[in-house]
Amino acid sequence: MNINVVRIGNSRGIRLPRKILDRCHIEDKVELNVKGEKIVLTPIRRKPRDGWEEFAKKMRDNEDDALLIPDVFPDEEHVEW
Repeated sequence: MNINVVRIGNSRGIRLPRKILDRCHIEDKVELNVKGEKIVLTPIRRKPRDGWEEFAKKMRDNEDDALLIPDVFPDEEHVEW
């Protein structure tokens, strides 16, 4: 398949057809590597909660993991809803 290189501002780029994007499972981001004279694009597949565990550990280490809402159910006297 031949595609055109197009001007994008001061840069140049290519447009990838939807069928290619779907076939390669490319959504929002790709990793770009140059191997010799070849450009290799690899899809970045992130899970919805990637990085949360590491972030939670950093919060714990910084003692920044206090609950914002008490972990007890209020008694009837304090319930306003």
